[in-house]
Amino acid sequence: MTEEKEEKIICICTHADDDPEKAAMPFVMANAALAMDVKALVALQGNGVYLARMGYVDNLLPPGGFSPLKKLIADFLELGGELKVCVPCIKSRNIQESDLIEGASTTAAGVLITESLAADVVYNY
Repeated sequence: MTEEKEEKIICICTHADDDPEKAAMPFVMANAALAMDVKALVALQGNGVYLARMGYVDNLLPPGGFSPLKKLIADFLELGGELKVCVPCIKSRNIQESDLIEGASTTAAGVLITESLAADVVYNY
């Protein structure tokens, strides 16, 4: 008997309020995947790490035609999405791990590469 491989996507987000629409897209795609029973991981790198800082998305305007980032991220986590935040990126922006929202965990390049190799597709925004 062969075991069916679990489908998985990874969305890498490198934007925050510098491009709210690009910041929203990883969560839009990941939420759609989760609704289709596809495992989803969003990795925040570069300016994208700001999205995981407590309070950061609370007052951002809705990006493009999408729901506010606060809702997109909350829905993502509630649906069981995995949120990874780049350690060197938060350190260079003076963000502490204790400043991150509940549900976010830190990661480094090696883990993300391993996750990417196991994923069916990787999107980069």
